[in-house]
Amino acid sequence: MTVKLDPTAAAIQLHTDMQQWRRDIHKHPETAYEEFRTSEFVAAHLRTLGMEVHTGLGGTGLVGVLHGKRPGDKHIGLRADMDALPLTELNTFDHKSCHHGKMHGCGHDGHTTMLLGAATALAENPDFAGTVYFIFQPAEENGAGARRMIEDGLFERFPIAEVYGMHNWPGIPAGQFAVHPGAVMASTDSFDIAITGKGGHAAMPDTLTDPVLVAGHIITAVQSIVARNLRPVDSGVISITHMVGGSGAYNVIPETVSLHGTIRTLAEAQRSLIKQRLRQLVEHTALAFDAQASVTFIPGYPATINRPANAQACYQVAMALVGEACVAWNPPPSMGAEDFAYMLQQRPGAYIWIGNGDAGESRPLHNPHYDFNDTILPLGASYWIRLVQHLCG
Repeated sequence: MTVKLDPTAAAIQLHTDMQQWRRDIHKHPETAYEEFRTSEFVAAHLRTLGMEVHTGLGGTGLVGVLHGKRPGDKHIGLRADMDALPLTELNTFDHKSCHHGKMHGCGHDGHTTMLLGAATALAENPDFAGTVYFIFQPAEENGAGARRMIEDGLFERFPIAEVYGMHNWPGIPAGQFAVHPGAVMASTDSFDIAITGKGGHAAMPDTLTDPVLVAGHIITAVQSIVARNLRPVDSGVISITHMVGGSGAYNVIPETVSLHGTIRTLAEAQRSLIKQRLRQLVEHTALAFDAQASVTFIPGYPATINRPANAQACYQVAMALVGEACVAWNPPPSMGAEDFAYMLQQRPGAYIWIGNGDAGESRPLHNPHYDFNDTILPLGASYWIRLVQHLCG
């Protein structure tokens, strides 16, 4: 008689191993496209489980393939990111980073570990119908590793029909989840504004064209784009974060000033509208002062948008694990960004949040004192196992 795999019991049994894996990865952080040690560790472990392992996707990315022992045509992808941040860690515990200026400050060490734990349990008892693809991705932090894996043939080489992701979330208590039926994370684009006037002596402004004055008007006017162009029920952010101009002299008006910032939206229509209005506003404001200005956009990640049906499946799985009261349905999305968005543009799926602890338990993401909460490792692995059972039952 076949005994069905109990995801919670299997994950709890692996807790000690997962904690060791997670802390080892945390101690040896590797930034975008340099995840050689992490990738080799994951690949080696998957091979010990008897899995078919494909390396080199998107540089240091890899995919482990596990076939269920029952026939079925379901093909699902489960994704974890592996890269660390270019951040100096300020923690003092034993597993703190041994690489100065590099830190797992976003919990990707935990994401990798939870998926690896789930892969271990499922490989030992593959009582499901279909095939699971364990996707370990490089360079989520500004490197678009998901896009690189797609460009390397992720969805051509592997017949993945649905794809799922998960991120730890400080502020949500440990033992809880959050699931969105639509937008989860925002798109992100950067911009550079170059303003050119006519510099000269500050005591003779009537003979000049002051780009600092133009910059001030642009900074103020930019804040009207979201307030007076987007519908009040839509979301968008424009932040000017950096201004450069002048030589430091008190009596010199500079020839040029530059402004730099970021745009965040939750839908492509809003994203396009903000870019269009920003360009118009910058160019015409400068002309009004007899100056010239231009905008250059640096495209970032698209918005992360779940498919409602796939999100509902994740919701059901999370509720089965922790109960309805511990799963938030459709909470406010984050204006942060996530390159899993590229995968969701290619295949239906969903991306959920797992609580890393409230403010008293967890520092914020990208904080030099952050650390992944090891107590949630079994819960995260259990979620992945149960999701496979739910989708490939």
